[in-house]
Amino acid sequence: MPQKFQRARSEEQRAARREAILDTAADMLAEMPVAQVSLNELSRRVGLAKSNVLRYFESREDVLLELLGSATRELVGHLEAALAEAAGPAEPAGRADRLAARVARALADRPVLCDLISAQAAVLERNVSPRVAAQFKRAAIANATALAGLVATHLPELGQEDAFRFVAATVMVTGSVWAHAQPCAAMLTVYEEDPALAVFRLDFEDTLRETLEVLLSGLLARAERARLGSWAVGEPSEER
Repeated sequence: MPQKFQRARSEEQRAARREAILDTAADMLAEMPVAQVSLNELSRRVGLAKSNVLRYFESREDVLLELLGSATRELVGHLEAALAEAAGPAEPAGRADRLAARVARALADRPVLCDLISAQAAVLERNVSPRVAAQFKRAAIANATALAGLVATHLPELGQEDAFRFVAATVMVTGSVWAHAQPCAAMLTVYEEDPALAVFRLDFEDTLRETLEVLLSGLLARAERARLGSWAVGEPSEER
């Protein structure tokens, strides 16, 4: 049943109202994809007129971007513990594969987060003011920096800069793979009727893990080439 609110008069009441809106939107995302979450239905469920919801968030996208930020913070906290427990092989390649597997598993366990990521650039960032855009990007950079720190700790051969590149690429890859791994009813029918076409059907976790493994392998190889190049430049030439 929708809640019924009286007018919020204090900062505490306004904060509680914002949390109620966010909690209701989160409940909706557990039931339906991002594309089906409407401001009208959110307003109805939270028990406020749409104009009142817009007193707290400037748009549906504003609400969803805030949920994306909080879900990403939760992911970082989860991976901090998961990677700390991941006692793995000493060689970089083995640790990189284990890291890719842990990240892919964590994202596969969070379908709402993946759906939000897949909608971020093409949808959610398209109907917000510069103020909300800046607020979201600051939070995104903070989350990415924290996650890059975890990656660099687990795989120090990358360095902080490449660890951040890996995190940024992971976000982009996650959104793309998620979208392609969620076929519509028509595509599912086609795959069932003609198994030869099912070669294009992706398993989200497996595809993401394999892609992240390749990405880390490339970053490690480039870092190693740079290291060897710097060493060669720094070495005095032999006298002939």
